[in-house]
Amino acid sequence: MHDPATSPLESAFFDQGQTPTIACVNKASVPLGVDWAKLVAALDSYAKTFATVWGTPCSVVDAGTGDIPAGNWALVFLDTADAPGALGYHDLTPDGMPLSKIFVKTTIDDGEKVSVTASHELAEMLVDPGIQMGAVGPDGRTWYAYETADAVEAESFDIDGIAMSNFVYPSWFEGFRKPHSTQFDHLGSCVRPFELKKGGYISIFKNGRWSQIFGSIEARDRFARTAHPRACARREAAERANQAGLQELPGVPAEPDMELACP
Repeated sequence: MHDPATSPLESAFFDQGQTPTIACVNKASVPLGVDWAKLVAALDSYAKTFATVWGTPCSVVDAGTGDIPAGNWALVFLDTADAPGALGYHDLTPDGMPLSKIFVKTTIDDGEKVSVTASHELAEMLVDPGIQMGAVGPDGRTWYAYETADAVEAESFDIDGIAMSNFVYPSWFEGFRKPHSTQFDHLGSCVRPFELKKGGYISIFKNGRWSQIFGSIEARDRFARTAHPRACARREAAERANQAGLQELPGVPAEPDMELACP
């Protein structure tokens, strides 16, 4: 997790007006369960599919096993999670560039696919690289984090035979949309805005604090309550906003609560 005292502000350097290059760096010592070159190619194709919906063009490239090239965003594949309950998460490099970590052994031990974890983090990093964006929910009071894969994270589709994470469309965050009025996610499984599928969840800000809502008891039980990296990252972002005198989200939130979403 980045340190609020030393990390650069997110207003900084996210390739504004540019097409970012996202370097895939394999630091894992355990097998990925998928061919590395094919995985990188599939992630690049996935990013192009994603960009047709979200308008986030990028180039996903193979950077081997070395350091992250200067000026690149990155997907770094590591062995074991450095935060409890995390298969992957996105953060910032010390230079202020978006960085996603994918924990290979942790993902495989959890019965999941590395390619799905990687594409999940790629999708969310592309839309919200600074882990700070969101949308107001249909009640007009709840702020939903702009996480584009969490709500449908148990669903996937194949690109060149490699499983990739489902993702929601911008319409998913548009509370004025009527049920069945448009497409809300790539696979078409959501029928209304802000819908959580059985395996999904989303972070919300309400009544001065961050919490999580879930599509099922099973999804809730899998969530690491006090140590989930994105929940912590959003608390840190709120702290930095308070330190800078910004009050869009008032107050520094407490530890997140967990609840089931209304059907």
